[in-house]
Amino acid sequence: MREKVKVLLSHWTEHNAEHAREFLKWAERVPEIAEELKRAAQHMEEASRTLEVALRKLTQEEI
Repeated sequence: MREKVKVLLSHWTEHNAEHAREFLKWAERVPEIAEELKRAAQHMEEASRTLEVALRKLTQEEI
């Protein structure tokens, strides 16, 4: 179960980064909602940092 969660955490982190990059790309294309898209990208990055903390905790518990 723990190995599965570690894989999922890594996947979700990368997936969030992909979304954040897409949001920023679209922010350049649609200026009237650029601020909202940039804010959404920041939230995705924050979520990824939280997931990375969870992954580190799981990894440290195994040492």
